[in-house]
Amino acid sequence: MNLANKLTLFRIILVPFFVAVLLIPEIPYNYLWGLIIFVIASVTDFLDGYVARKFDMITPLGKFLDPIADKILVVSALVCFVELGWTSAWVVAVIIAREFIVSGVRLAAVEGADKTVISAGFLGKLKTAVTMIVICVVLIITNQFIIDILIYICAFLTVISGVQYVWQYRNVFKAK
Repeated sequence: MNLANKLTLFRIILVPFFVAVLLIPEIPYNYLWGLIIFVIASVTDFLDGYVARKFDMITPLGKFLDPIADKILVVSALVCFVELGWTSAWVVAVIIAREFIVSGVRLAAVEGADKTVISAGFLGKLKTAVTMIVICVVLIITNQFIIDILIYICAFLTVISGVQYVWQYRNVFKAK
C-alpha cells in the first residue's frame, strides 16, 4: 500500500477518536480536541491527493477509498452535530442521502461493463472542502444562527454537486 492510501486510511482511523472526544463531555476541552483531530484528518485529505499526484501514486483503490474516507469523516461530524443539538436531522439526512446516491453511481460504474472507477469531480471536491471548513468553524463558534446558515450552505452545495454528479454519469444506468 502506498503512502497516499495510508494517509487515507489514517483519516478513517481518526474518525472514532474524533467522535469520542466530541461526544464525551467529561473530556476536558473536548470540542477543542475534536477540532484538532478533525483538522488533522482534513489535512490528510489534501495530503493524500497531493502525494498521489506528485509521486504518481494514483491507484483505483485510492480513487475509491478517498471519497469514502471523506464521507465517513464528514457524516460522522454532522451526526455528532445532530446529537449535540447544533443542527437539524433533516439537513444531515439530505446530505447523507446524496452521499448514498453518489456511492451508488460509483458502484454501478465499477460493476458495469467498463469497470470504470469514478474519481471525485470539481463540485464534489468543492463541496467536501467547504463542508470541512464549515465543520471546523462550527466547532469554534457558538452562534446558532451562523451555524444554521453554514450548514444550509453545505446542504445546498451537497445537493447541487449530487445532481451534477448523477447527471454527468447518468449513462451508467443505461442498458447496454
